[in-house]
Amino acid sequence: MAPKALDYESMNENVKKVQYAVRGELYLRASELQKEGKKIIFTNVGNPHALGQRPLTFPRQVVALCQAPFLLDDPNVGIVFPADAIARAKHYLSLTSGGLGAYSDSRGIPGVRKEVAEFIERRDGYPSDPELIFLTDGASKGVMQTLNCVIRGEGDGVLVPVPQYPLYSATISLLGGSLVPYYLEETANWGLDINDLQQSVAQARSKGITVRAMVIINPGNPTGQCLSEANLREILRFCYQENLVLLGDEVYQQNIYQDERPFVSSKKVLMDMGLPFSKEVQLVSFHTVSKGYWGECGQRGGYFEMTNIPPKTVDEIYKIASIALSPNVPAQIFMGLMVNPLKPGDISYEQFVRERYIHLNLVLYKPILLSLAFCSSELQKCFFIISVINICCHQLEL
Repeated sequence: MAPKALDYESMNENVKKVQYAVRGELYLRASELQKEGKKIIFTNVGNPHALGQRPLTFPRQVVALCQAPFLLDDPNVGIVFPADAIARAKHYLSLTSGGLGAYSDSRGIPGVRKEVAEFIERRDGYPSDPELIFLTDGASKGVMQTLNCVIRGEGDGVLVPVPQYPLYSATISLLGGSLVPYYLEETANWGLDINDLQQSVAQARSKGITVRAMVIINPGNPTGQCLSEANLREILRFCYQENLVLLGDEVYQQNIYQDERPFVSSKKVLMDMGLPFSKEVQLVSFHTVSKGYWGECGQRGGYFEMTNIPPKTVDEIYKIASIALSPNVPAQIFMGLMVNPLKPGDISYEQFVRERYIHLNLVLYKPILLSLAFCSSELQKCFFIISVINICCHQLEL
């Protein structure tokens, strides 16, 4: 009898090629041990709330009211919820077409996309068009949508940093493309050498691969570095020369614990470079509510912004997004709250700042405890503690 369509032997070969260590053999074995009653701390993926981080109060209050809008009609609502949370919930409900249970536009709620654009303008100092911003179910979904538009077959390659987060290698395999690795320099604070990039492209071309895109993860995952402005300019110039679209994974932009090299977005550097780069280099940038001191991984909220992408291509990406009808609506509210945060003078502002301070300090404190746990009397093992303490000594900017 011939194999059935979903028998292992006859299924899509690209699915079999996918390797995703975050949910791989080690994770599966740990899950088995958990079922046997053993206590397992899962550190295979950044998942702060699963490790005890408490959610920020104000965003949860707003979303709770949006999820149960009848509470807004209760005369005692002001006893339980602060006035600014009530006002913000009414604001977001007014932006929807029927509350959180109704589909939104496939690109996301227009009013929330406008708030994202305003956030980007404040951050970078350059205009941002809400029509070029798509809200997604986490940044991962946006990355997958974008790569789906880039990769036409196994002859198309994507430059991906090593070390990297396996989302990229797994998605490229799933879509039938070719991963083109480039290696970060540990001795140069995990920066990259343009000569190495050129060698990677040349080697790919010698194999008949057309390199069409480049991924940067900034701040780095798992390396933790912030790329310097000079390095970003080199990368953008390289993408201009090689005619590559740059995918800027910037989901860790809130996770900065030193002052020497702050996060600078790829878009800001691109706009600073001026013509011809600012009008020619294609850039897609990604962000999420999953990281930083928010850590709302399970909410699945993200966005991507497109720069210098032709209108017809944007229309095609919109079409693909429409297949899924709508991104997660509650997560869109979380995104709006992240990019349009509380301001000094707001009723809940001081509590928000306190909670943020606690989260950021815990992120600094826990690595010290971890390093102490692993450190023995051997002198060389203590150098790691010294490096961690040096990072922790930088003053947090609140």
